[in-house]
Amino acid sequence: MRYYVTADVHGFFSELKSALDEKGFFEDTEPHKLIICGDLYDRGSEAMQLQDFILDLISKDEIILIKGNHEDLTLELLNNWNNGSFMHRCHFSNGTIDTVCQLTETPLRHFLTEPHEVYKKISNNPFIKKIIPSMVDFYETEHYIFTHGWIPCTTLNNGDTKTYLPIENWRKANNQAWDSARWVNGMEAAHNGMIEKDKTIVCGHWHCSFGHSHYEGDGGEFNDNPNFAPYYGEGIIALDACTPVSNKVNCIVIED
Repeated sequence: MRYYVTADVHGFFSELKSALDEKGFFEDTEPHKLIICGDLYDRGSEAMQLQDFILDLISKDEIILIKGNHEDLTLELLNNWNNGSFMHRCHFSNGTIDTVCQLTETPLRHFLTEPHEVYKKISNNPFIKKIIPSMVDFYETEHYIFTHGWIPCTTLNNGDTKTYLPIENWRKANNQAWDSARWVNGMEAAHNGMIEKDKTIVCGHWHCSFGHSHYEGDGGEFNDNPNFAPYYGEGIIALDACTPVSNKVNCIVIED
């Protein structure tokens, strides 16, 4: 099977389409699937176009969706809506509110004055009813593991350093462990020895310029000519292109 793999599209459908065009996704006549390693929305302005595209691929069984931390933020918003959590600053700064407005075609002023009507609309939206329920914590092939942040592990903070420890049978980890794993910087975890034997973990969540800057001396994270291309290291391929800054979505092609 041929896999076209991206991550952290964040509502930038035009950039995703350009990346897939470049790799030949739309002309591919052989069996193939798109894998998106989490974070579909919450930055760009093309949530509706992206959603239509994803729903079409779901109908054709041509997509594998990995849950990201921004999908968790959306569910957290909905689950705590009645206690006023929709007004929490993090949902504005992370773009969750903007995505809700886009997917429900609701101006922000109406969102603020008629929140219960908006709640009804977003609760019945395909994003909540169909897309998120189809997501998995990880997807695995013979040689690769696809996930969002990283595989579940124990993280110990020691001042400015972190230690990552494996947990037994992570594939059957509980929801809490996966919720935490979606926030892990996979490049940092991999360089601290948290890798999977005989597998390469393909992840998103953390901007690739982190790896290029910290481990290769190639540019800075956001200044000094940052490199947002896919980051390749021992046991890891990281894909988050930080699209709001780079104006690109990373896409790689894997056959496995």
